[in-house]
Amino acid sequence: MANSEGIGLRSRRVAPRMPGVLDGDDSGSSSSNGDPRITSNGKMEVEHVINKKLQLKMKVEHLKAGLMKQLDSQVNEFVDSLIEESACLDPPAVFSSSSSFSPALSDKERSKLKFGQLRTPPDQGKQFVVRRSLLDELFEVNHIRTIYHMFIAVLILFILSTLVVDFIDEGRLVLDFDLLVYAFGQLPLVVSTWLCMFLSALVVPYGLFHLWASQYQASRRGTLLSVLAGAAFLLYQGLGLGFLPTYVVLRNGFPPASRFIVILEQVRLLMKTHSFVRENVPRVLASAQSKNSPVVIPQVTQYLYFLFAPTLIYRDSYPRNPVIRWGYVASKFLQVLGCLFYAYYVFVRLCIPQFRSINLQLFDLRVMVLCVFNSILPGVLVLFLAFFAFLHCWLNAFAEMLRFADRMFYKDWWNSTSYANYYRTWNVVVHDWLYNYIYRDFLWMSGKRLRATAMLFVFTVSAVVHEYVLAVCFGFFYPVLFCLFMCFGMVFNFILHDRRKGPIWNVIMWTSLFLGQGVLICLYSQEWYAQRYCPLQEPSFLDLLKPRSWTCHQQIAPAEDSPLREQ
Repeated sequence: MANSEGIGLRSRRVAPRMPGVLDGDDSGSSSSNGDPRITSNGKMEVEHVINKKLQLKMKVEHLKAGLMKQLDSQVNEFVDSLIEESACLDPPAVFSSSSSFSPALSDKERSKLKFGQLRTPPDQGKQFVVRRSLLDELFEVNHIRTIYHMFIAVLILFILSTLVVDFIDEGRLVLDFDLLVYAFGQLPLVVSTWLCMFLSALVVPYGLFHLWASQYQASRRGTLLSVLAGAAFLLYQGLGLGFLPTYVVLRNGFPPASRFIVILEQVRLLMKTHSFVRENVPRVLASAQSKNSPVVIPQVTQYLYFLFAPTLIYRDSYPRNPVIRWGYVASKFLQVLGCLFYAYYVFVRLCIPQFRSINLQLFDLRVMVLCVFNSILPGVLVLFLAFFAFLHCWLNAFAEMLRFADRMFYKDWWNSTSYANYYRTWNVVVHDWLYNYIYRDFLWMSGKRLRATAMLFVFTVSAVVHEYVLAVCFGFFYPVLFCLFMCFGMVFNFILHDRRKGPIWNVIMWTSLFLGQGVLICLYSQEWYAQRYCPLQEPSFLDLLKPRSWTCHQQIAPAEDSPLREQ
């Protein structure tokens, strides 16, 4: 009690007095110390205290927001690192063929592996763990799910506006899908072509690898056998998976969507077969060097599962879910179908009316600027639809049917403040393949000295493949995407790097991305119409390389013609 009373007395002695309030002085004069804030009635002092409290509250709120943001970032990093460390420490959770199935080698035996024997780089590569897709987690939040509902509302408005316009113009409700029917034409031949591609990818690479692996350790001419097997595999990839599907597509004049099905499957199977050989050849070479370990050859069922699995990195086994949720599978395929009709209405309502009557003029800056900015909205919608339909719905549907548990097909690319992060998080499936088999292997062959060159090589490979897909599927060569990828993409990759943080950089990233989508939609649509309405009778090789829209000067696309129909 004595201590408490002493403290109370000391606090009373130290506490400042308010003369106007405590002393009852109503004169309104200032205190003797000259402080203008302290008056006889205490009004200025109270206002000063309130202002101080408000300022302190604002500072606390600002500090709270900063701390919560920093805490959220640190927690995310901690959880990611914890998952990675647990995957490395827990043997059942690690699904890396090089660590789980390769025999142990001594340092002396490792040193015997030569440069030409495709040694595995020091780290173990991608590790698969059980995790959900990010959008599946976000859609459990009502605020995020509302954005999904907004996109559905826009689709409903597209359908209603199309019906109303058709009713006003035609006098009846016209609900035909001639554009979809045309774009997905010749489906029986498409299915036959895919079936031949898939069976060849199942039989030829596995058969060649099985023959080579079973004979390599016992053969006295292992180098010659490896050269012959490698040449046969490269010949199959170049001719069987490379040339023949492209020839079938061009020879039979597949429409655009049917071409995309065949060509994208061609690229996917090429990447899958490369991954299978690239992951398993070092294991056979390591077994041959140890001479006491049996040759590990994957079973055909493991390779068959890999061909359907939503990943481009081969492993003998992957984390699996215990059950299949068929309702989830049905909902994802229905969402893919909904995205398909969504894209149809985007083209019908936003693209076709603009390009149907466009006047193609050589380097008309006014028309070009208007075309680009009018194409931003459909370009952005197509970007979102392609991401949601394929990277989320399609891959998750197949992952669910195969009980494939690692659903990280993408990350939070929409939060990117740098293009370097955007490239890593937009399509994790393709990024993993490029990182493991292009970037890492290039660094390994160069002795880890040419990182900038390795990055440039990855960009070049990705840009060439993208341009090849678009050139074959559209039927003309117009390297707009290649130039955007190699020029602006490379520049933005170094300018908007990982050290760029803050909301302004996210705004810059989104602005440039939207503008790039507008450029792509505008230029490729102009070239498509120019190819249809300004045909060349006997084009030379240079004519095929030169964009037709540069020389086609006329009002194109009559209103009664289908915008994409072959003439």
